[in-house]
Amino acid sequence: MSKLLRGGRIPYIKEDVVKFASSIKNDQKLLKSVVAINQAHVIMLLEQKIIEHSVGVKLLQALNKLKPRLNVKASLEDIHVLLEEKVTELCGSEIGGNLHIAKSRNDQVATAIRMELREDLIGLIDNLVDFKEALLKFAGSHTKTLFPGYTHMQPAQPVTFAYYLLSYFDCLSRDLQRLESAFIRVNLCPMGACALAASSFPVNRERVAELLGFSEVLENSIDAVSSRDFILETIAALAILAVDISRLVEDLIVWGSLDFGLIELPDEFSSTSSIMPQKKNPDVLEVIRARMSHVLGNFVTSFTILKALPSGYNLDLQEITPRLWESFEIVKSSLIMLSKLVAKIKVNENALAKPHFNFLAATELANMLVRKYNVPFRSAHKIVGFLVRELISKGLTLNNLTSEMLNKTANSFGFPLNVKEEDILASTDIMKVVESHNAKGGPSPVEVERMLKLRKEQAILAKTKIKDKKLALKKASKKLHSTINSYIFHDEQNRKL
Repeated sequence: MSKLLRGGRIPYIKEDVVKFASSIKNDQKLLKSVVAINQAHVIMLLEQKIIEHSVGVKLLQALNKLKPRLNVKASLEDIHVLLEEKVTELCGSEIGGNLHIAKSRNDQVATAIRMELREDLIGLIDNLVDFKEALLKFAGSHTKTLFPGYTHMQPAQPVTFAYYLLSYFDCLSRDLQRLESAFIRVNLCPMGACALAASSFPVNRERVAELLGFSEVLENSIDAVSSRDFILETIAALAILAVDISRLVEDLIVWGSLDFGLIELPDEFSSTSSIMPQKKNPDVLEVIRARMSHVLGNFVTSFTILKALPSGYNLDLQEITPRLWESFEIVKSSLIMLSKLVAKIKVNENALAKPHFNFLAATELANMLVRKYNVPFRSAHKIVGFLVRELISKGLTLNNLTSEMLNKTANSFGFPLNVKEEDILASTDIMKVVESHNAKGGPSPVEVERMLKLRKEQAILAKTKIKDKKLALKKASKKLHSTINSYIFHDEQNRKL
């Protein structure tokens, strides 16, 4: 237990008890933010004349001397008391004892988490945009590469590989929107809320928020110190992103197997068996798939911890933050790895040459009967379905379909037709089928090219937003440190006089 807290209400706590409840090992990540919070808070105390000028300057000087990393003491509760101890050692208890005026560890930790979370969100958004750009670049080379679309893991309709990649680009775009939206609510400042009821000192909460780069103050002080919905919102966005990543990875693993043979994974992201020399195992993708489960587990853990807490600050809250940081690290490292991996995937451009993929044209064959021969769609569906069953039973495909076979089957369903051979050939040509699906958002190469162009513009805009966020935080940091230097410089000038 910190000597700063001993001798009051609690005279002594056993060392093993302190170690058990301490968060100090996980708090190291917060150190930079905690220092900045204390600097901004001292400046505010000075400007509001809550502390004397000489006291404030000495506190700022002491805070400036702290190293980027402090030696962790397992006997201390958290990083906040460690920092206060260090400041007190540097400038004495009479000066250092004023550092904690009009603030609490409760508002301080909530603010520090938000500050670190802002940085992590910006970084992850950057990583996600990089991955999306990698998908776009990959898609640009495959706008006419035919590829099977699946439902129920069964070959369904033909698309292009670029179209498939765009489906994940759009999915990840919504993930990006969720992260950007979470940033808005993360970027609110709890400082000045103190333990739960704000302060009787005339604090200026807006000034502290400004110096720390927050968009505004989180007003209600009970809400400010006890709410962790901003963590839940962020970790929920990460969990949804993890699900999307896992689905993509699962596709790549399945399609890279010899049974499917649709793509070939790069050697440098694979391994071989210790006993079976022919094996090429998708180790990196499997690890990513597994680690996405950790993110989902952290999501469930965090929600479960919070679901029945009473209002106000409770130490249960400190158990959530490590789950947040772990989830960020998992998703970030996985996105970086995937960005490198997808760039080297080889697509089997002759994949649809396998005879059974010819059945991907079955829907278009039915559509042709509707368009050209006025057969109701449900009847056309049955006619083609019957033909497919017959062809499969004989080891044939739609390539073997003749007008005679089709007309005979249609007649048995009560539709005497005279379908032309050229109509059958046109509706079973896989590339023509894909080209004909040119409705907005469809897989035709023309429509895919349009979508690619638009999504490249979206990626550029996303990068601009990232730069703006980084610049805003950089400006706030510069303002904070210039204000600190101004106080210290004027003090040194006055002493020389």
